[in-house]
Amino acid sequence: MGKDFYKILGISKGASDDEIKKAYRKLALKYHPDKNKTTGAEDRFKEIAEAYEVLSDKKKRDIYDNAGEEGLKGGIPGNGGEYFHGDPRATFAQFFGSSDPFGAFFGTDPSRIFEQTMFMGAGDDDMYQQMGYGGNGGAFRSQSFNAAPNRKRQMQDPPIEHDLYVALEEVDRGCVKKMKISRMSMATGMPTKEEKVLNITVKPGWKAGTKITFQKEGDQAPGKIPADIIFIIRDKPHSQFKREGSDIKYAAKISLKQALCGTVVQVPTLSGEKITVNTTGEIVKPNTVKRISGKGLPFPKEPSRRGDLLVAFDIKFPDSLMSGTKDLLSEILPN
Repeated sequence: MGKDFYKILGISKGASDDEIKKAYRKLALKYHPDKNKTTGAEDRFKEIAEAYEVLSDKKKRDIYDNAGEEGLKGGIPGNGGEYFHGDPRATFAQFFGSSDPFGAFFGTDPSRIFEQTMFMGAGDDDMYQQMGYGGNGGAFRSQSFNAAPNRKRQMQDPPIEHDLYVALEEVDRGCVKKMKISRMSMATGMPTKEEKVLNITVKPGWKAGTKITFQKEGDQAPGKIPADIIFIIRDKPHSQFKREGSDIKYAAKISLKQALCGTVVQVPTLSGEKITVNTTGEIVKPNTVKRISGKGLPFPKEPSRRGDLLVAFDIKFPDSLMSGTKDLLSEILPN
């Protein structure tokens, strides 16, 4: 029988990515050869790294869940049957951003970490979360890992993306949104939580899906480049209008009588003015749309030009008709 990677990390088969990371962080710190000198600790350290590399990689985990360790040996295309690169210290360095986080904060003597832990009244897991390694303390914290060969160059975490909801009135004229972020900083030489306000300039007409990037504004950690923070423009739902590119659509509510006999509708705009739409002398059908030129949103690349205001009609049909009315309509209306 192959190795039980879930049992090695002490987690269930349905464990989440965060649970896998937490289990690895705790066990890797406990059995790191620089810290744990007991017999078998180094083998256990390698076994933990091997289990983590498989379970933290979705493709490898799927193969392992379906075919076990034997399936991994032949199921990773391009890897020559190898699913573990064989260097647990490289795995450790990738995860923590340093092959020796003990030395980064407490000098070269790993025994000092035990003194600090006892003083703080915290376990390894809690302490490293405070330091910013793999924890969830920051408001825009993101951690991910896929096995890769050890490199000397600094690595950067994947971008951290967040939706930024903007009202149509703000898109119409442009605006500046202020977003407060919380991150770990190394400005003092020690990991410190800090808050920072980012000013996000939303230009007139910007479409939903537009991305604004703040480079290297994520958590700081030794040996790693802070992640970029990306805000993605999203349309905030509006009570009257719906956006269609640079056009906006308004649904005017009218009765069946008004649809057949004509009516006058006051149509609102984003600027606050009212525009009169007169349907006298025509029949308004459910698919009728009136186009008011230049009353939509600015074009993103040509703010001096605008899209249109589209007026659709929401026709209210009666729930019932009196028999006399029905007979009269039957005689009047064509088949």
